[in-house]
Amino acid sequence: MAMTVDEIRAIEERHPRIFQRPAYKRFWPLLLIAGTVLYLAYALWFFSLPQVLKESHWERLPLFLSQWISYDLQPEFRLDQSQITPKYPRFSALGENPNPDWVIRNPDGTFTVQIDGEAKSVTFDKTRATIVASGETIPISLTGGKPVVAGPVPSWVTVHDDEVVAKMGFAGEVRVTVDRVKVRKRFLGWANFVFDTRSPFFGKSAGEVISLIVSGPELQPGTSNLTLAADNIWNNAQWQHGDVWTKLLQTIVMAFLGTLLGGIVAFPLAFFAARNITPSGLLSQVLKRFFDFMRSVDMLIWALFFTRAFGPGPLAGSAAIFFTEIGTLGKTYSEALENIDDKPREGVLSTGANGLLVQRYGVLPEVVPIFISQTLYQWESNTRGATIIGAVGAGGIGLKLWEAMRTNSNWANVFYMVLLTLFVVFVFDNISNFLRRRLSRTLHDYNRLQAAHE
Repeated sequence: MAMTVDEIRAIEERHPRIFQRPAYKRFWPLLLIAGTVLYLAYALWFFSLPQVLKESHWERLPLFLSQWISYDLQPEFRLDQSQITPKYPRFSALGENPNPDWVIRNPDGTFTVQIDGEAKSVTFDKTRATIVASGETIPISLTGGKPVVAGPVPSWVTVHDDEVVAKMGFAGEVRVTVDRVKVRKRFLGWANFVFDTRSPFFGKSAGEVISLIVSGPELQPGTSNLTLAADNIWNNAQWQHGDVWTKLLQTIVMAFLGTLLGGIVAFPLAFFAARNITPSGLLSQVLKRFFDFMRSVDMLIWALFFTRAFGPGPLAGSAAIFFTEIGTLGKTYSEALENIDDKPREGVLSTGANGLLVQRYGVLPEVVPIFISQTLYQWESNTRGATIIGAVGAGGIGLKLWEAMRTNSNWANVFYMVLLTLFVVFVFDNISNFLRRRLSRTLHDYNRLQAAHE
């Protein structure tokens, strides 16, 4: 049956909270959307995002990413000498006597460098050079005091006053002047990751290395080939596996030690900070403000402070984590104590037990699993944090990572250390989650048994 207008008005008058809500309650979704839009507009203006995006060098991103997973070789050929010979950088990945098959000395005295097989190459002598790429052939004359490109110049070739640059994508590039030709040839992978150029195992296949280790003659008298191979890997000069893994272990120890000591100090302080445990309200407030202060100073700031106090090294990192965890764990421990069920404590107290026994048997069984779970979570978090504070001199792999990044030419090593850090964080994350699940089940079983007993 349809309702009349008067009946509808009567219902509205009886229930004004539903039918006559304040304007802010009726329009809050619209106000929320408008506020979000205004905030985003303010953020765009405050950070000058349009200008930043416009001036960013996005073309460098592919090259930057490629350096994480590849390496390049840079032979240089001097044309102003009596004989053209390739010259490689001092620490070339090819070793002391490189003779790669992609650098070809032709019978007519010219050189051909294959950058991507025959599809991308450069052939040259002292008077001319010919670059082949993208199905095009670019002849360059070197006899007029500066390199001159004959014919139209494609988009992948740039002609400067004294240099011609041919960029060939990921494969590399060629730079030609009247007195030299410099080639950059890029390869996928990490060069000399296992053995560096100083090792007697350098350049040998995996089968040859295994054969030498198992049954080959001693390459270094008095040292087994297995020991020699392990030493060469650990002391690889290019990748520095020994130093990297040692610094990684320092990071793990820093996180563990700082979290453990922070938990040890925060444990008794939390009992004095919990309102339902401590007899003094003033002491509770003082300790809680102390925890707030310790947490409000970021771990990175503590690391900077202790680096100045103790000097660079893992001691500064451990101290920074320790001070931060006093505040964090102290707060979480005290909050857990304030949320306990008072019945077990009252039961122990009714037996005439002293205060220490009341805490031992009436409080600890309920909160210890929570304390351990919170400590494990902080340990997992501090494993990541220890990497960051290492970058400011607090030791560990973070310092090693920062040193590699500052060179701006060692990105493969940076990626290697990033992968190691991710692996360690993944492992400790799973260990921490597993232990917390076990503790959660233990706490659940304890509560169930306690309820059954009551």
